[in-house]
Amino acid sequence: MAALADDASFPCSISLQVPFPTDRLASTALRAIEVDPELSPLVRRHLALAPADPRVLRVDYRAATNRMLRVAVNSFMDSLGLVVEVMEQLDEDVLANPPAEAEAQ
Repeated sequence: MAALADDASFPCSISLQVPFPTDRLASTALRAIEVDPELSPLVRRHLALAPADPRVLRVDYRAATNRMLRVAVNSFMDSLGLVVEVMEQLDEDVLANPPAEAEAQ
């Protein structure tokens, strides 16, 4: 990760933290998304579970331009949305244990 952060040719960056209800769901999302590499050589991505909380998927992007960063993050969000939708439809734990906020609504 240090090499990723120190590369001056990739000045644009963003870090995302995506919380999941369980460690297993965060790990599943990580494995599903990490198989698709970034297609552009102008973008670098690092995916990992947060060390302090394995229920959080951490995504660090670096890109050569803001536009490339935006395109890469949009693509990631589309993939993440699909993964979460599949989890909602097919994973029993997601349906059996809705988040507390959803229950309150």
